[in-house]
Amino acid sequence: MALSTSSLKSSSRPVAIWVYTGVFMLLIQVVLGGITRLTGSGLSITQWDVLTGALPPLNDAQWQKAFEGYKQTPQFHILNSDFNISQYKFIFFWEWFHRFWARMVGVVFLAGFVWLLWKKKLEPSMIRPLIILFLLGALQGAIGWIMVASGLTGDAIYVQPTKLALHFVFALGLIVYAFWFALQLSVQDTARFRRHAAPGQIFRLRGLTIAILVLLFFQLLYGALMAGLKAAPAASTWPTINGNWIPYGLFSHRPLMEELVGNPLTVHFIHRNLAYLLFLLVLVWTFLAIRLASKPAAFRRVMGLPLLVVCLQVILGITSLLTSPGIVPNHWVAFDWFAQLHQITGLLFLLTMVGMLYLVIPGDTL
Repeated sequence: MALSTSSLKSSSRPVAIWVYTGVFMLLIQVVLGGITRLTGSGLSITQWDVLTGALPPLNDAQWQKAFEGYKQTPQFHILNSDFNISQYKFIFFWEWFHRFWARMVGVVFLAGFVWLLWKKKLEPSMIRPLIILFLLGALQGAIGWIMVASGLTGDAIYVQPTKLALHFVFALGLIVYAFWFALQLSVQDTARFRRHAAPGQIFRLRGLTIAILVLLFFQLLYGALMAGLKAAPAASTWPTINGNWIPYGLFSHRPLMEELVGNPLTVHFIHRNLAYLLFLLVLVWTFLAIRLASKPAAFRRVMGLPLLVVCLQVILGITSLLTSPGIVPNHWVAFDWFAQLHQITGLLFLLTMVGMLYLVIPGDTL
């Protein structure tokens, strides 16, 4: 996605505000997805009605019909057979609100696109990224329904962990794409490094930034698998894993792919050790950033953010583990608060590193 940034910054402020609004709304959408998962609400709506589903049931008959649909699911029969209509309304609300917010994201995108096009605020170079953004959003909606459908048949009481992870990863891709586009529209080239400013140092810092982002992708992927497999309570001790540095039961499944994405202990082990590795790499990144002889003032002001955010992320991750034995089904407890904050901080860490990458790419190369 390449734009002519030399002429955009002064003319694209309304577009940038619109795209940043979309990024914020997408972040809220992921947070709502986390709440939906933690409250066990994701399978409460058994139909995907794009238009008519925008409104919740409006009378007792509609509520009873929706409840009867939920009663046909394996989750109801196996886990929630004692649910009454009031309890059902609670889980229905979070899944409905998650879907409703997704619709609002689409409305804001389309309405903003039409308005900006009418006002002639959109330059030709902006159209293609915006079309791609729209298509990615539509794809994300389709993946969301595929994920929900995976928990409505057989003996499943939750959605399949791999489909949950896929849904989460595509959401991250959509957010990162929109955020990068917004940075192109709003960040002045003077805030970024120049092509010939300490090229060796910048090359190393840029390479390390890319390496951190690659590892962070897998870390977030395994975070989603942790959530889908309910893997936190499988090893709720720290710093060891159930008293061992290398836990028993590790790599006990076959084939290998099933082991890597289906064994809670293996997923837990990988997620935990990727966190340590990311923390060490961010320490090195911060050291290299401080040692840069010449750096733009904007970079100097924000270069401490990655270390700050990753420290908070590690603390929240450990606290989530230690509180996971207190999980109570269908009740919001301390673990849920810490797990949700852990997810939010992970999103902020991702955007922080994407922003750092944008700043360390020379401004005269895009």
